[in-house]
Amino acid sequence: MTALLPSSLILAASAQALPASTNPVVLHTSRLLDIENGSIVKPGIEGERIVEVAANTLGAACNNLGVGFTAEGDMRTEGAGSARTAVRNAIDEFTFDARATLPAAAAAASNHSWGAGPPYDSLTATKRATDKLSVKTSVAGPMAKKRGEDSIIQPSNERLRRTKPTDFNRNIYYKNKLEFSLDGGGLPINVPFPLDVFVGDVYNTYPLKYTLVPIIASLRWHMNDVAGPSFLRGNWDLTFSGSVTAVPRGPENRYFSYIMGIRRNFVPRNWRIVPYFDTRLGLGHIDAKGPRGVPYAQGQDFTFNMNMGSGVRYNFNSRYAISAGMHFMHISNLDLSEGNGKPDWGVRNYGINVYGPMIGIDIQLRRQHRHSEQ
Repeated sequence: MTALLPSSLILAASAQALPASTNPVVLHTSRLLDIENGSIVKPGIEGERIVEVAANTLGAACNNLGVGFTAEGDMRTEGAGSARTAVRNAIDEFTFDARATLPAAAAAASNHSWGAGPPYDSLTATKRATDKLSVKTSVAGPMAKKRGEDSIIQPSNERLRRTKPTDFNRNIYYKNKLEFSLDGGGLPINVPFPLDVFVGDVYNTYPLKYTLVPIIASLRWHMNDVAGPSFLRGNWDLTFSGSVTAVPRGPENRYFSYIMGIRRNFVPRNWRIVPYFDTRLGLGHIDAKGPRGVPYAQGQDFTFNMNMGSGVRYNFNSRYAISAGMHFMHISNLDLSEGNGKPDWGVRNYGINVYGPMIGIDIQLRRQHRHSEQ
């Protein structure tokens, strides 16, 4: 049977025949659209009903709409205005099949009595319906998808990546940071020079023992930001130092020197205790007593020195820290006092090799810094 659709496209909200109404009835329809043939025909009206559309299509309309109630009974409302609202709500809520639902909607409109109200313009109704309906291209049949399947927002199964907490050490160890440090300690333990085996000297100590008490003031320049894998993660600082060393045990009394070198800071994430290792080389002056005939004393005043140390640094905050570790100091004149190996000339170079504990304080010199995110 040819499916007909009123151009007003007012959908029915009832699946049963409505009881006779005592109120005045206004039928808003002027034409019918023959969907299959693509033509517009005038409707026939008999009493209060549109007779051109078969009444048995009302059930199909209600099934597709999913309504299944009467306007005045199940809706628990009275008057045509409530039915009109129900139809419009049905348009807003459901998705219809174009060829199956729209003809049924025409039948529903033909069997429904509309109460008083403003004229329902056919062009406005058609635009409203096409804006509200998501029309499928299938020829006939029930709705293919359940409600919610066309939703744009779908739940995501992807797990959110856990973010690491911010590393406060990046505010302590960063490129171009300047620090002042002051270190002091006592070095009473005499040991052989570690490099004797490489220069051909005997690996031993001498009868004359020394104790040195160095006070070292340093300027530290951090050369890079924290970087590196796993336990090697950290940064480098370049150190420029001047020291004054007392000699409480030994024939000499004091030693002045300039030292420079590098330190590696091993910086775990969010650790306040940071291990370090450093090495420094320098020049110095000592009041040598070897030329005066003191056995095993230093052969001349001008000397070289080498310093190595390792320990830990505790950071109170980005500006203040303390450190503690072990420090080794070597002092010698590189055999210059022996006249470059000439026999029976000059004074033998014995050198000093001691180590012991050192403690220090570190203070940031400027508060500006560049925070790096790595």
